[in-house]
Amino acid sequence: MNLILLGPPGGGKGTQAKRLMNNHRLVQLSTGEMLRAAVSAGTEVGLKVKAIMDTGGLVSDDIMVAMIADRIAEPDCANGFILDGFPRTVDQAAALDAMLADKGLCMDHVIELKVDEAVLLDRIRTRIAETPEAERRADDNEETLKTRLAVYREQTAPIVPYYRNKGTLRSLDGMLPIDEVAAELEAVVAG
Repeated sequence: MNLILLGPPGGGKGTQAKRLMNNHRLVQLSTGEMLRAAVSAGTEVGLKVKAIMDTGGLVSDDIMVAMIADRIAEPDCANGFILDGFPRTVDQAAALDAMLADKGLCMDHVIELKVDEAVLLDRIRTRIAETPEAERRADDNEETLKTRLAVYREQTAPIVPYYRNKGTLRSLDGMLPIDEVAAELEAVVAG
């Protein structure tokens, strides 16, 4: 089973991905971790990525898709994978679909976790208030979250109608308690 989790930053994708991994023996693919691993392994894609990253450039869609193609060919992905953080644009989604089709694969589920942005901002305020300053992440602040939400709305949210038009999108209420969201996700992947 191959799936994509969509939703704004802080919307619970990572939490739900971990549950799906454990329940279905899936591999969560983080593009950031994959980039670092490809560079470390010295693969052909890794060498290209290293050259780009060394100059401060952004890794192109074709390289990202090639990296994902290499990664999903690994034995641990035989049972399926979860993409979280990719695709980020409609062009990336189309390139991903083309690559998967070339491999005789498809995305079985694209699941959007719908979350109210005002609640996400309240959550970050609460986390800041409850976490000692020494333990806070550098990006645990309201302005960073606002910026990330704006980028999500502008670049990633257009993927939702792309997958809706393909008939693979399911939208779930990410505002429900974690266990209820997990139960709804399980119903989608089991159905």
